[in-house]
Amino acid sequence: MAVSDLSPALRASASSRPHLKARPGYGKRSVPQQCPPREADFTLLPDRERHIAGYVDALPEGAAMDIKSLARSQPLYGQMAVGSALRALGVAGHLRHVRCLSGENGDQVRWVTRTFWSRVAHDNEWWDAFLAAEERRSAPMPTAKAVDPPARLPVPVPASEPAPVHVPAQPTAPVVPQQRTAEPQPQPQSRPGPSPAFAALARLGRADSRLALSGADCAALEQAAAEWFERGVDADYPTHALTAGLPASIGSPFGFVRRRLRDKLPPRLPAAAPASRATPVRRLMMECTECGAPGRPEAFRDGLCRHCRESGPVV
Repeated sequence: MAVSDLSPALRASASSRPHLKARPGYGKRSVPQQCPPREADFTLLPDRERHIAGYVDALPEGAAMDIKSLARSQPLYGQMAVGSALRALGVAGHLRHVRCLSGENGDQVRWVTRTFWSRVAHDNEWWDAFLAAEERRSAPMPTAKAVDPPARLPVPVPASEPAPVHVPAQPTAPVVPQQRTAEPQPQPQSRPGPSPAFAALARLGRADSRLALSGADCAALEQAAAEWFERGVDADYPTHALTAGLPASIGSPFGFVRRRLRDKLPPRLPAAAPASRATPVRRLMMECTECGAPGRPEAFRDGLCRHCRESGPVV
C-alpha cells in the first residue's frame, strides 16, 4: 500500500495511562523470536493503525486486548475506531485472536481468548504454521509410567572347598517282596447335564401347565430351541416368548410349541461395528477479528471469517 506519510510509528507510552491486566490465561501474547523495536516499525500503516499498533506493541504480556480496554486506556480513538484498527492490523498480518483450551491439569477446563501479536507482519501461511505449532505445544504430555529398577542379583561368593568327611558304611537293607495292591476301581463317568435348549423346553410346563412337554417332546424340539440360543438370547427369553398370549386351551402342546419356535424365532443381531478412533480434541481455535466467530485456523484469511471478508471493512 503506497502512502504519502512515511513518518515513524507514533509510539504511545503504555505506562502513561494505566492499562488493565487481563484475567489469567487471557490477553496479549507476543510471538517468539521478535526483533527489537525500531523507529521504522509500522511506517507503512495509516496514522490510526500506526498509533494503535505502537500502543499495543508497548503493552506488557497478558495485557487486556479487548476493544473497551484499549479505547479506555488511550485518549485519541474510541471503541469504533479501535475495532476498525484491530481489524486492519489483523489483515496486515500483525495479530490473530485465538481461543485456547486451558486448565486440564486438575483445574476446571475452560476456553480462554488470547491475542497473538507480531511486530513484523506475516502472511496467512506463516500464521497457520505458527498456530499449528502452538496447538501441538499446548497438548498435554502423556505421563510416563514409573518403571521399577531391575532387581540386583546376588553376587555368588566363591566358597572354599570343604574338607572330605568320612561317612561310615551303612548296612544293606533287607529286600522285601513287593506287596500286591488292590486294583483301582473305575470311577463312574458323570453324565452330561441337559443343554440350555432342552432345559428351557422342560421349564415351559412349570411356567404354564398348558405347555407341559414330555422328555421325548423336549428332545424332538431341542434343535429348534437351540437355534434361539445361537442368536444370543438368554435362558428366560424363550420362556417369556413361548408362554405369552396363550389360548384358553391347547390340545397339542408339542405342536403348539413347535409352531411358536418357528414363528417367533428372534432375528440375528447385526455384527457390532468396529469402534471408530476417537476424534482428537481441538485445543486451539481462531476467532474472527471482526465478529469473534470461532473456527479452524485454515478457514480464516487475514484473520477474518468468510462472512466478514465478503461484507467489507467497517470504517
